Amino acid sequence: MTRYRNVGLFVVLAAVWGSAFMAIKAGLEFFPPVLFAALRYDVAGVVMLAYALYATDSPLPRGRAEWTEVAIGAVFLIAAYHALLFIGETDPTVTSAAAAVTVSLSPVLTTGFARLLLPSERLTPLGVVGLLLGLVGVAVLSELDPSNLLAGGTVAKLLIFGAAAAFALGSVLTRRVDSELPIETMEAWSMLLGAGLMHVASVGLGERPGAVVLNVQSVAALAYLSLAASALGFLIYFDLLARLGPIEINLVSYVAPVFAALSGWAFLSEVPTPSTVGGFALIFLGFVLLKRGAIRRELRYRFGDGARATD
Repeated sequence: MTRYRNVGLFVVLAAVWGSAFMAIKAGLEFFPPVLFAALRYDVAGVVMLAYALYATDSPLPRGRAEWTEVAIGAVFLIAAYHALLFIGETDPTVTSAAAAVTVSLSPVLTTGFARLLLPSERLTPLGVVGLLLGLVGVAVLSELDPSNLLAGGTVAKLLIFGAAAAFALGSVLTRRVDSELPIETMEAWSMLLGAGLMHVASVGLGERPGAVVLNVQSVAALAYLSLAASALGFLIYFDLLARLGPIEINLVSYVAPVFAALSGWAFLSEVPTPSTVGGFALIFLGFVLLKRGAIRRELRYRFGDGARATD
């Protein structure tokens, strides 16, 4: 019964996070991009803080280490990631599926940054091949034209690549901080502070609150992103992380693009291109090469002698 529950929650998480790329695309018709991202995390941060108050004994960060972890999360995991993602998705040539596939590079980049920044991590020659395959996958997805590097939405796709890199770097930097802050508290305060940073960036970019159009579609997009994709999505993520471990939960990044493509097709009439499919295949292969040891041990644990190890 537990196995079916885990599978069901995994599919729900992939569906919610994958369709979020479609909701971003739909909502950008009514919101300036960075302001849209900021408003999303105004709401999600309040919901997550309420959950942290309920679920943990430490709903407020204390001390330099815990606030440092929150600051890293706010800057990299929330503000930089979402500002670049939302700006990138304003380009009409970037489909929901293409954005989701680019973001799926994040686990590959996380491993690469970990090998560079964490003393205990080392990148093998085969791991280097995996990292390079992931980067080639982004190039294929971006449909780079050497004679015109700014054509075909290349800049927008590279902004989304920058979003994935920011998220990966932030994930590694938080591991360098010696903090015992509960993940629920860390996420809540990172969301709130990250939203504040994006409000500042929005003003700096000249975005105007008066440009926001409030109607059923815009409110629905904001509510879906804030409550379903952010609040509910992270609650499911925390539950599955404890039950499945980091290797299996990372695979949600490679199922989400399927739901991004389906929702983009159903609601926005988007059709994935061959380059999207090819880029996805290369990124996933890069992930398998980088995490081959952890995947092998996880499979042995699931189907063999039950010995668990971490990568």
